[in-house]
Amino acid sequence: MSAFYRTNSAIPEPEIPWSQDEQKLLMQGEILVKSGAHTKSGGAVTAWMYVPLVRSQVWQQLTDYPRWVQYFPDITKSEVLQRGEAKRLYQAAQKAFLFFTAQVEIYLNVVEIIGQQIQFRMEKGTFEDFRANLELKDCGNGTLVAYNVQATPNIPIPSIFIQQAMNFELPANMRKMRQVLCKGQ
Repeated sequence: MSAFYRTNSAIPEPEIPWSQDEQKLLMQGEILVKSGAHTKSGGAVTAWMYVPLVRSQVWQQLTDYPRWVQYFPDITKSEVLQRGEAKRLYQAAQKAFLFFTAQVEIYLNVVEIIGQQIQFRMEKGTFEDFRANLELKDCGNGTLVAYNVQATPNIPIPSIFIQQAMNFELPANMRKMRQVLCKGQ
């Protein structure tokens, strides 16, 4: 399935800015995407997907952070360093580009608003900055998941290339996430 892209210079909002036809496609399995610039060499993107599971089932699986290696194929390690109200995660990833392979790692502070939102904020890592929000909302008999990412890598790559990579990678990752979430349900 293809994704719909809307480019906007503003940071993507987590609300659904789609027409009724596009919302219908979302319910049929499309991943809808809105992207924009974040910094001179960063990108911001929000992707929406419908998951045919109740929100509590989706929440339970998404907060199983070591399982993120199954959702995002480039993530090689996802480890909870600190539990409790203030969670900390360590994630490592590897991404092949044209002539080289980039390896990144990030330490994240995680704030959970039970059943509704997960906020990821970079503590340190191989990014200039990184923020992500994952929001869950009831939608029909399932759950609408919005994943907003803003990132600036440490390597000097023009913003347009980062945005294009995010526009390509995030929908594919979201499809994989939905497949893993729904497996065995």
